[in-house]
Amino acid sequence: MKIIVTSILVDDQDRAEKFYTDILGFKIKENVPMGHHRWLTLVEPTGTNPVEIVLEPSEHPASKPFREALVADGIPYTMLGTDDCEADYKRLSDLGVRFTQPPTNMGPVTTAVLDDTCGNLIMIAQRH
Repeated sequence: MKIIVTSILVDDQDRAEKFYTDILGFKIKENVPMGHHRWLTLVEPTGTNPVEIVLEPSEHPASKPFREALVADGIPYTMLGTDDCEADYKRLSDLGVRFTQPPTNMGPVTTAVLDDTCGNLIMIAQRH
């Protein structure tokens, strides 16, 4: 078994698409209309990792209280890898991204937590 697709629940697919592509640098792989939503998947900019992220509409009634509880407790929805947490923190901060945790050395990793503007906290992590 291997991971091929993972979802990030978002409250606005258009805003999420702009944030994850224009700010974080992911590339669109699939963009298929499905009623008033889309099957919208992203891949890493290098294209070498086959895992796709689905920017999935958060319309299920359980998704809102779940995500609100995570944000209220400061818990990231998911984690993205980086080769340089400090540099990405600076680059993203300069682009106006709001962080709830600056780069913090946690032994084998340095992490930072950002607000994706779509209802989630996302951790970026650099392994040492």
